Amino acid sequence: MKIGLTGGIATGKSHVLSILRQLGCHVIDADQVAREVVRPCRPAYHELVREFGAHILTADGTIDRPQLAELVFADAEKRHRLNAIVHPRVVQAIRRRLRHFETIDPQGIVVVDGALILEVGLEHLFDKLIVAYCPPDLQVDRLMKRDRLTRQQALNRIRAQMPIDEKRAHADYVIDTSGSFDQTRQQVERVFERIQKEFRPQPRSRSHHRGSGQRREREP
Repeated sequence: MKIGLTGGIATGKSHVLSILRQLGCHVIDADQVAREVVRPCRPAYHELVREFGAHILTADGTIDRPQLAELVFADAEKRHRLNAIVHPRVVQAIRRRLRHFETIDPQGIVVVDGALILEVGLEHLFDKLIVAYCPPDLQVDRLMKRDRLTRQQALNRIRAQMPIDEKRAHADYVIDTSGSFDQTRQQVERVFERIQKEFRPQPRSRSHHRGSGQRREREP
């Protein structure tokens, strides 16, 4: 079974993913895949340097991700050019890894953590979609603290993605991460149990709108 895990930047996806890993799921981290496809000597690496210049490189020749992020999050056209270079290769790599896990563990559950699953239109790859959610104000505060950004820098990065409330409408399950780690874990464990009960070796056709079956997990 293939599960998509998405949300906004700094909404708690990584914490949810770590719990699902502990529960026995195979995991694919799209951000880690993106790091791999832009390593030196990879085709995407050379395209990025040609497109944006050598100033996006660190002293050791690797892509300076914070520098590149600062460049593209303030400019929609540059962000589009970045995505056109990186996203197709990330999608190809994710598809290969999904096939790998299907081969080695046909009955297993594979979770793909990707902030841009909906933006890129990859939701059709998955049997279920989980959204890690927190209120927008908390999302801004978390991002500012985590990445040491100004409020405007944080807002620029958040606004480059689909609004979190819109993502929530597409979810089969919503994990509200605004509480404690333990509260989040309890929600994830309940969702995992439900997914196990609904598991089918051959995913059924799902023609309805994803949001129509949404189940929200929230602590009382």
